[in-house]
Amino acid sequence: MDPSPDQPGAFAGWADRLAAYLAAHNAQAGAEFGYANLAIRGRLIADVAGPQVDAALELTPDLVSFCAGGNDCLRAKVSIDDVVDQLEDAVIRIKETGADVLLVTSPNVSESPIVGRVNPRMAEFTAGLWGVASRHECYVLDLWNLRPLRDPRMWAEDRIHFSPEGHARIAAQAAYTLGVSEDAESWREPLPAASPLSRWESLAADREWARTHLRPWIVRRIRGQSSGDGIAPKRPRIAPLTLEPEQGGERERGGEREQGDGHEPGGSTRPGPSAPA
Repeated sequence: MDPSPDQPGAFAGWADRLAAYLAAHNAQAGAEFGYANLAIRGRLIADVAGPQVDAALELTPDLVSFCAGGNDCLRAKVSIDDVVDQLEDAVIRIKETGADVLLVTSPNVSESPIVGRVNPRMAEFTAGLWGVASRHECYVLDLWNLRPLRDPRMWAEDRIHFSPEGHARIAAQAAYTLGVSEDAESWREPLPAASPLSRWESLAADREWARTHLRPWIVRRIRGQSSGDGIAPKRPRIAPLTLEPEQGGERERGGEREQGDGHEPGGSTRPGPSAPA
């Protein structure tokens, strides 16, 4: 994850960086820009397609980024068809308002230790998402084919969320996808080669990850808890934004900022005033 440099307990993710690109683009055009982020980590598709979309539509956004479904793929049992159906229902609701939609595919985690076991589900979900995007003319942020994300250094220690570099790459690709950046290369370049870990170093890293991250995750599942419990959206209202795309730091003018960021940054940004879901 990418901790916010100016607010303990909060995180600055790719959606915040994308908002910076959009804000800069609008500033050059002399247009206003506002941004809301309704994401809460750990939420399932039903939470995002339901209450989060409801809240986003109340903000009358021009663009909604919709990133959900990944947490469902991590559950012991899941119907990918059902997840895709809920995604499509949400897209239809958003498009009926006249807003554009940016959908986000799953990343290819086939090379990730242990987590890679859910990759077939990720692939199935991504195929379904492309179908939804084709039927409803949505933008697609294609993480599946963003090959640098297969580098472990693009991921946080929990192997579920992205590192600062991962968030930066995703935001740059999103900006290019939306046509607000002409950079089609830098975010696709691989990192310099790293020294490989020995077998024992890999085993030790896996054991530490299981102790620090996997075990607590299993305990939360058993207890019916979520890592996002008790966390509120950090930008529940549309407000102006000043943010350097390369940085994680955020400087706001107006509005309030609350804790909350997630693997599913459901939300919307807006060329005039705007919001994520």
